[in-house]
Amino acid sequence: MSKGIYVATIEPNSGKSVVVLGLMRMLLGKTAKVGYFRPIIEDLETGEMDNHINTVMSHFELDINYKKTFAYTRSQVLDLYNQGKSGEVLDEIIKKYKSLEERFDFVLVEGTDFSHENSSLELDINILISKNLGLPVIIVSQGDKKDFKEIVDSVQLAHNTFKQDVDVLSIITNKANPDDLSILKAQLKTRITNGTDITVIPKIPNLSSPTVKEISKALDGEVLFGHDMLNNLSESFSVGAMQLRNYLIRLKENALVITPGDRADIILGALQANISKNYPKIAGIILTGGLMPEETILKLIEGLSSIVPIISVKGGTYYVTSSIGHIKSRIYAENTEKITTSIAAFEKHVDTDKLADKLITFKSEVFTPRMFQYNLLQRALNDKKHIVLPEGYDERVLRAAARLINAHVVELTLLGEEDKIKELIEKLDIPLNTNEINIVSPTKSPHFEDYVNTFYELRKHKNVTLEMAKDTMTDVSYFGTMMIYKGHADGMVSGAVHTTQHTLRPALQFIKTKPGVNLVSSIFFMCLEDRISVFGDCAINPNPNAQQLAEIAISSAQTAKEFGIDPKVAMLSYSSGASGKGADVEKVREATDIVKTQGSDLKIEGPIQYDAAVDMRIGKTKLPDSEVAGHASVLIFPDLNTGNNTYKAVQRETGALAIGPVLQGLNKPVNDLSRGCTVDDIYSTVIITAIQAQNQ
Repeated sequence: MSKGIYVATIEPNSGKSVVVLGLMRMLLGKTAKVGYFRPIIEDLETGEMDNHINTVMSHFELDINYKKTFAYTRSQVLDLYNQGKSGEVLDEIIKKYKSLEERFDFVLVEGTDFSHENSSLELDINILISKNLGLPVIIVSQGDKKDFKEIVDSVQLAHNTFKQDVDVLSIITNKANPDDLSILKAQLKTRITNGTDITVIPKIPNLSSPTVKEISKALDGEVLFGHDMLNNLSESFSVGAMQLRNYLIRLKENALVITPGDRADIILGALQANISKNYPKIAGIILTGGLMPEETILKLIEGLSSIVPIISVKGGTYYVTSSIGHIKSRIYAENTEKITTSIAAFEKHVDTDKLADKLITFKSEVFTPRMFQYNLLQRALNDKKHIVLPEGYDERVLRAAARLINAHVVELTLLGEEDKIKELIEKLDIPLNTNEINIVSPTKSPHFEDYVNTFYELRKHKNVTLEMAKDTMTDVSYFGTMMIYKGHADGMVSGAVHTTQHTLRPALQFIKTKPGVNLVSSIFFMCLEDRISVFGDCAINPNPNAQQLAEIAISSAQTAKEFGIDPKVAMLSYSSGASGKGADVEKVREATDIVKTQGSDLKIEGPIQYDAAVDMRIGKTKLPDSEVAGHASVLIFPDLNTGNNTYKAVQRETGALAIGPVLQGLNKPVNDLSRGCTVDDIYSTVIITAIQAQNQ
């Protein structure tokens, strides 16, 4: 079940608030605790609250700290994007959303308002956010002053754009001509035929008209009278520049009177008309030119029993009239009439039972790299582990260490001479506080002699002498591995400078493999655009036999499960099913049978080609009865040559983030880096190592 819904619009003034208010009322009727989140809000004056947030929180009395209901202002996001820090934006949004998700049964997420020019960027940002939160989307558009073709074309384009990355549960077209509802809905359904719900809500005058309060705020006006009637709707407006007898016949119901501040005749005449049974009610009076009525007139008005809002503004009559014509209606916390009307309109035109059922049964198949990395970080934070980094003189290692310490995600030990490491940190201007890490020189460690003696006892049957043990323990890979063996660290990450053999040899000598495991193997977490795949073995075993390949598959599936990935294992080969012949494909077939006969309940398919494993259409064509074909999450390659080349090809051609190699099968976690690794690679590998240590 999804724990949230994302409401996105595709244009300004879409009436998105109607949908948000209606959804919130629906959700509160279905579940006890509903949260609300706006990833990006408009820029605000100091101390001012976002109107959307204030309206929803106030009306529904939500128990949420205001600062936790949004992540960034519009300017902050644009600034970070211009600095190339779009990933940082997503990370913070995911973090804030997840904190609400933990507190509430369901979270309603409201997208941006499209109130500025760069609509293509805004559309992309909303798609990216909803995708990385793993939420289905309701798209809101508006049909005011548009023909059918324009409405249908824009809705179909938006639907197709969102559908590439996220699930669209419903499309709601707002502000449609009341006479065209059935025709418009039919035309939308002929274009969008994949089962997405289509709803059309008519234009509602009460919601389209701004209040006097909104007009006053937009014009920076001074309210002279009628504070208690500022929520009056202004359904039209007219200028009182002619003689009163001629102007009175032009008054309309709920109209706004615009007149210079020195026109006492128009002011008093309009007020008298408002209380007369023979004339329509007016919404309020706008006094232009910064002119104030004379004291005697003000005193006369003050003595009236009923006074509509009278607002003084500084602009001239023509400018003010033009400005009022461009003011768009909004819904705000104090205007309960508009809120009630909005909820009623939503409930009248939206099939709420059907929508609620879709939300309850929805399960997202999308799992983005950002979601995966967030989950990794949270798991590591839950049980902080101690990781040793033997290559303390490498700049990348030091920069990764700074990030890890700043995130408070692990305890770290760097191996090397303390003075040299501190000198490098200062020289390279790395923001790493050495008081927050352990720096250990192997030969100066108080544990050095104990480590030497332990290694000697462990390896003397291999003709290792005490002197040889002492010399070996000066090696940072051996020293770091011994820290794990003795319980002074929980895991080790190395390989930025050293070879795989150098990193693994000590682990194989005395950390050894888990009970029942004969083979150390590796996987890469391939973080593709919309999913995480596990590739194994792409780093350790050159040409495994069938038994070894089966063990790699079982270990890789277990690793996937430990990291929250449902293992559906594809044993890759150059043919799918029973058609292929030859030693290589027979090895894969035998390995698949071994996994099945070991009593494993793994979902596994093999032999199978890569395209059939990951592409649903091809998978169903080649292996129509397979529950793995087209859905594989764990891909096992027949040999190192194939695996290593494939992971690098996928990484380079798709831009996928490859985390690994992650070693599996050892009693304690030791992970090997590529010598071409980046700071991000080291950071991610340390976090994964910490999580592996939690599972030991």
